[in-house]
Amino acid sequence: MEDRRFSEVDLRTMLSRATSYRRDLVPGRWVVVTRYRRRWWEVIVEPDRNASVLVVVTAYPIEGK
Repeated sequence: MEDRRFSEVDLRTMLSRATSYRRDLVPGRWVVVTRYRRRWWEVIVEPDRNASVLVVVTAYPIEGK
């Protein structure tokens, strides 16, 4: 997160503003599309059903959208 200059709070804001989601190429993962700081982002998440949490794998800005 620090490499991309956002915090956990920023990430939670991104997820709360999600505009869509779709299955990822990796089974069990999802791509969440959102806006943050006037840019489109994709956040890759994986539900952990045993712990009842959503694990964030990575987040990155979408270039050219």
